[in-house]
Amino acid sequence: MKQRSLLRALACYYPKSIREEFDFGGLMAGRIPDNIQKVLICLDFDDEVLPLAIKTHPDIIITHHPFFFGTPVHVMKEDPIKKKLYENVLKNSLCVYSLHTNFDAGHPGMNDALAEALELTDVVEVKESPMMRGGRLKEPMEVHEFAKYAKEKLNVDYGLLIACGKQTIETVALIGGGGWHDNKLAQEKGFDIYISGDIPHHGRRDVVLRHYNYLDLPHEIENIFVDRMKRTLLEIDPSLEIVECVHEKLPEVI
Repeated sequence: MKQRSLLRALACYYPKSIREEFDFGGLMAGRIPDNIQKVLICLDFDDEVLPLAIKTHPDIIITHHPFFFGTPVHVMKEDPIKKKLYENVLKNSLCVYSLHTNFDAGHPGMNDALAEALELTDVVEVKESPMMRGGRLKEPMEVHEFAKYAKEKLNVDYGLLIACGKQTIETVALIGGGGWHDNKLAQEKGFDIYISGDIPHHGRRDVVLRHYNYLDLPHEIENIFVDRMKRTLLEIDPSLEIVECVHEKLPEVI
């Protein structure tokens, strides 16, 4: 597939115009070849993925999290591991392309995929927060039962539940990754529970004092990016060869 055709198609799904102002994305490292047939997809491109990339030698590596979160000069000055990895990308004629918050907000994107995995119905985008999706469970669940259900459906081993709101869950709002700060909006919109991650102590206290439900699931639920991006790419061109890499493991619970 021609490079320009693929990038234009991806831009239709995940336009730069919906990317957050703080974000980085697009071509991160290397040079995209004129023709693309093989694509490696991973949540993050790091030293653990490099051997697979060298072995399979994809035409392009597509990641969710930006390879450089900041200017390359600044990042490499502060991070010698990333600098060495960047040098290996160039040495092995690889290229890394990232789709971050535009994938989170896009259709079908990260949060569409998470809502689909939870089998939510009547899914809507919350206009005040374009990444947020909200929907309805097929059947109401007790809040602890729902937390276990969500953990299993989103393929993680643990979560942190604040169960200070309604004890029966019918509606759910979510943002994958570090979208904890929008939990107040989810409550204002009438959702029974909000799912996101990376919430700090003061955020948890705020949820408790507002008598709301919050399920903090690890950032690794975003591994669903790999499958969703694969499906998007094959919708664009079924002849593409896709190499999937889900390598990020959860910390041990001790």
